[in-house]
Amino acid sequence: MRIAMVGLGKMGMNMARRLLRGGHEVVAFDRSRPSVEEAAREGAIPAATLAEAAAKLSAPKVVWLMVPAGAPVDENVEALAGLLAEGDVVVDGGNSMYKDAPRRAERLGRRGIRFLDAGTSGGIWGLSEGYCLMVGGDEAAFRLLAPVFTTLAPPEGFAYMGPHGAGHFVKMVHNGVEYGMMQAYAEGFELLSTAPFPLDLPEIASLWNRGSVVRSWLLELAGRALSKDPSLSGLSPYVEDSGEGRWTVERSIEAGVPLPAIGLSLYMRFLSRQENSFAMRMLAALRNEFGGHAVRAAAPEREKG
Repeated sequence: MRIAMVGLGKMGMNMARRLLRGGHEVVAFDRSRPSVEEAAREGAIPAATLAEAAAKLSAPKVVWLMVPAGAPVDENVEALAGLLAEGDVVVDGGNSMYKDAPRRAERLGRRGIRFLDAGTSGGIWGLSEGYCLMVGGDEAAFRLLAPVFTTLAPPEGFAYMGPHGAGHFVKMVHNGVEYGMMQAYAEGFELLSTAPFPLDLPEIASLWNRGSVVRSWLLELAGRALSKDPSLSGLSPYVEDSGEGRWTVERSIEAGVPLPAIGLSLYMRFLSRQENSFAMRMLAALRNEFGGHAVRAAAPEREKG
């Protein structure tokens, strides 16, 4: 099957590679010319513009977007509405907000163009391990793209979730769960690192993945990281969030569903970015005010040369 991959970042490029290795034809487009050239060297059909990419497809044309959420997706959807025709398919495989899918589907639907929101999980390991695909939108389009999904995913690794938005909704909650799991592992290994015994943390991570109820791929990755640097001293404690964790917590508020573990894991990421937290300084000041507890003066700022 011939398909256009628009957006050749870490995920998009590897997805293009997996499709090529699976016998599909891939038309590759990205605003970065070197990325297009790299894909072409691996067998993709290069395109210098989105219009050229669409022109190199045959009906029904399929365009898979792997671009940042928000405005970049809307810009591509708007452009494709004028480049594609009735029966063609647009897939948004990025981490988009699920509430945006019905609006995008409606915009493309005016031209008879079908839309799928495909939550995609697998990260940089997807090339070798496959991608878990959670797909919402036009069910006939889902069936049409079954050969593509079969190539991208591991066995039984893709499924139809429901109407427009369902795919990205499931992926949103997936990422919220991921936040909580990562936080639990981080806290557990921090406590292990304080043990009054000479523990081998990479060995423990490997051990826990052998029959333990807490075994997982994330734990395997934790073991890899600890094997490289057991103290993780080479890393900054600053942790970003992709947005999906925030949306998960926002949805929990809308639905009145308590998510204490996931919510706190998100707030811990915010805390990781505060080098000199006002809240922590306020806590120190209050302890000093009511109990006379000792406080530490702030380190003097270095003079600017």
